[in-house]
Amino acid sequence: MPDDFGTHVVGPRYLTQDVPGVGGKIKQRPEDFIVEEVPLYDPCGSGEHIYMLVEKRGMSSVELVSTLAAHFGVRRHQIGQAGLKDKWAVTRQVVSIHVPGKRPEDFPSLQHEKLTVMWVDLHTNKLKRGHLSGNRFSIKIRGVEPTGVVHALAAMRTLEQRGLPNRVGKQRFGYMLNNHEIGRCIITERYEEATRLLLGTGPLAPESQHEARALFDRGEYTAALDCFPRQFRNETLLLRALEQGCDFEEAWQRIDRTATGFYISAIQSAVFNAVLNHRIEDETFDKLLNGDLAFVMNRRRTFPIDETNQEIPRTLDRLQRFQISPSGPMWGSDMLRCTGEIDAMEREALASTGLTPADLDNAEARDLEMAGGGRRPLRVRVKDAEVEGGLDEHGPYIRCAFELPRGSFATTVLDEIIKEDPLREDRDRAARGGQQSPSGAPSEAADETVDDGPDHDGAGEDGR
Repeated sequence: MPDDFGTHVVGPRYLTQDVPGVGGKIKQRPEDFIVEEVPLYDPCGSGEHIYMLVEKRGMSSVELVSTLAAHFGVRRHQIGQAGLKDKWAVTRQVVSIHVPGKRPEDFPSLQHEKLTVMWVDLHTNKLKRGHLSGNRFSIKIRGVEPTGVVHALAAMRTLEQRGLPNRVGKQRFGYMLNNHEIGRCIITERYEEATRLLLGTGPLAPESQHEARALFDRGEYTAALDCFPRQFRNETLLLRALEQGCDFEEAWQRIDRTATGFYISAIQSAVFNAVLNHRIEDETFDKLLNGDLAFVMNRRRTFPIDETNQEIPRTLDRLQRFQISPSGPMWGSDMLRCTGEIDAMEREALASTGLTPADLDNAEARDLEMAGGGRRPLRVRVKDAEVEGGLDEHGPYIRCAFELPRGSFATTVLDEIIKEDPLREDRDRAARGGQQSPSGAPSEAADETVDDGPDHDGAGEDGR
């Protein structure tokens, strides 16, 4: 295992390093993890798309789409959602269903044990990924001393004051934490290596998959396909293609381009996290430096920072109010580049993955999803935070509630509060044979804590 294993997921230190962690675990039961979307707009009351606010419990986003498609008699692509939400949670989100010429009263009431419809309306367009302002979380940490609420509150106050380091969560990297390595191989057209990373043996492979993965390593594709759990869609599609005699590149053509895009997003995210690690270490993740590109939060655009605007009161005031933030690279052909030492540091982070800007340009020329890239804020505001300790029928807990903008991960807040090895759960799951599908790539069991689609944006000429 390489010495830097996991550093794309776990930073070199916490921002709240001086505050003791409370320990404990999250997601012990669905009602311990509640997520509610903060909408970007309200439906207008007319149009071809039914909008519904639904509450799902213990249901993946894939299962939600399948349920809605079956109920309304439409294809899956006619269902819209602003972001994926975790299966092991209670989540409230808006979905859209394209039903031209029909109205909600033309369909029977939706009855499902895992799903509740809270309101229904009409709108003129499909709900697309990223069509939300943010997400509100209420999360209970179990297995803790309620008195630890003092430390949890101190950590939360630091995050409120300085901002949350906008790390891309470990969910993006999949259940074997190697989605970024797969993405690098796809970009550089090393399809055999990408396949072996996805299907071969590895340190975090669940024990229940060991036999199937060993069979793959030996080239016994039919036997491996028979052993592999069918809910792992990408894995089984590749195995079936190989069984039918496809070469590795041909096999990858069977994978939905959106799923392939998640692997590319994972390598972009690994580079971003490396840049963020550097800026946390040198205490500049919340400062604007000469050469930076400032991210305008409400417009999701950037503008350059230089000696003429770096220290002017208006810039510093906007930075203090979280209206703007320094940004980091989600490397791609369309990404605006910083200048000077900042650009050199970001290029070094990309080079450390074995990629060059030309590799991303070539990926874009091949029309690979997500290859365009963009900029992502290095820090985001934690809004309306609440922290409390309590006791219920399941034992003591510390509850943390807060709002984050879209594209940010609640688990990064919890990491700062819990301060235990974020990779421990993955290693334990692998050891006991538990199955968790690659969160960063769609499959029957896949969900992220929150994945609101592309969490980076291109930039205009001037975001001021």
